[in-house]
Amino acid sequence: MIHYQLLCSDDHAFDGWFKDSTSFAKQAKQGMLECPICGTAKVRQALMAPAIPRKGRAAVAPAAPVETPAQPSPGAVATGHMPDHVRAMMQRLRAEVEKSCDYVGDAFAEEARRIHRGESDRRGIYGETSPDEAEALADEGIDIAAIPWVPRADG
Repeated sequence: MIHYQLLCSDDHAFDGWFKDSTSFAKQAKQGMLECPICGTAKVRQALMAPAIPRKGRAAVAPAAPVETPAQPSPGAVATGHMPDHVRAMMQRLRAEVEKSCDYVGDAFAEEARRIHRGESDRRGIYGETSPDEAEALADEGIDIAAIPWVPRADG
């Protein structure tokens, strides 16, 4: 993973993580990157200082992105300032998840394992799990994702 400092056309600064430099270039060219502050797709790399180790010291690897639990509970709410357009997108995402996936509650990790092993029907699920369980699922090769859970648009 490569960490880039990014700037939008309005000079809002934010971070991005990419598989490689080609991934960044491809996503930027296709307009797939968006400023989290203003929503513009005109995004470029900011100048970044290279990490150069002092003589006799090994370079320190950059920190990996922080992983979060698999799926927040429907009662958990994203906090902090969130631009209106981002909140609207997250509300649409929540509505789609609730419409298309099965809620399995705190049995998320167990059901994800059953689906992975072919013991349960393959389908989208959401629910709650602990950070330790989320890490264990990842270690087992089970892909999961955490999404910010915002209040419903109609609520």
